[in-house]
Amino acid sequence: MLHVTNSIDPVENVFARDVVGGLSADVKTLPSRWLYDERGSALFEEITRQDEYYLTRAETSILRERGRHIADFVESGAILIEYGAGAGVKTELVLAGLRNPRGYVPIDIAAPFLAETSKRIASRFPSLWVRPVERNFLDVFEVPFDSCYGGRTGFFPGSTMGNLDAIEAKTLLTQMGRHLGDDGRATIGVDLQKSVDMLLRAYDDSAGVTAAFNLNLLERINTELGGDFRLEQFEHAARWNEIDKAVEMHLVSLCDQRVTICGRTFNFRTSETIHTESSRKYTAESFEQLARSGGWRVAEAWQDADRLFGLFGLIRY
Repeated sequence: MLHVTNSIDPVENVFARDVVGGLSADVKTLPSRWLYDERGSALFEEITRQDEYYLTRAETSILRERGRHIADFVESGAILIEYGAGAGVKTELVLAGLRNPRGYVPIDIAAPFLAETSKRIASRFPSLWVRPVERNFLDVFEVPFDSCYGGRTGFFPGSTMGNLDAIEAKTLLTQMGRHLGDDGRATIGVDLQKSVDMLLRAYDDSAGVTAAFNLNLLERINTELGGDFRLEQFEHAARWNEIDKAVEMHLVSLCDQRVTICGRTFNFRTSETIHTESSRKYTAESFEQLARSGGWRVAEAWQDADRLFGLFGLIRY
């Protein structure tokens, strides 16, 4: 039972505004959401399979080993709403463990991945109604429920919460509260603080997949906005920000150069960077504080055996 809700604004216009605005700033930056076009989304899935990228393995182990506890927390007959669904691989584990789930609402900005994920889930769980929503999950929008009744649970796996700054995270948590209602629940994954060396290796793998993922953003600008970036004149770098407790991804200019996009010219100095992503790392205490800022409290907390990753069950307060 599959029906697509397409309510996204024209991507090209928003993309161009973000790129021109970000590269015009004194410190050049680009929103991380634009990393995830079709090729970027595929590259990210490849990143999750790299030896250095422990996050997916750690979270998957929690979903497998604590599946019964998670199902008890979600309750029977739930509607699962996933923010930033991507390939939805972990979603299958969750849905398979739930008792009588009624519906699934995947939300994602990458249309090809959203369509593929929705069809696969609908095929594997034929009794489940599936309502994909093609949107940036930070936008203000409604989620479709038709006449299907049941408790609502938000699902936000991976470490995407760490990509959001404090204002964005509070915005998302507040919106989840609106979507899920006063009795709603949420299950959110966050990467936990650990050695800086381990963190940096996870964002700069030896096979160069993360580098290709980051550089693909420049290729996307060239293709969609007529830019003239020369990718060989930039390189990927992962850096630790001790103040924000975050791994930052940058694209570093290897020489003095000039780039033209949308009729605008941007100058780069040697070693100047474009900041493309921040991945904040939490402790259990700092995440609980964040959750409270958006109207939630931590009711359950699960970690993998090595305490690398945390999955938190939230309820409204």
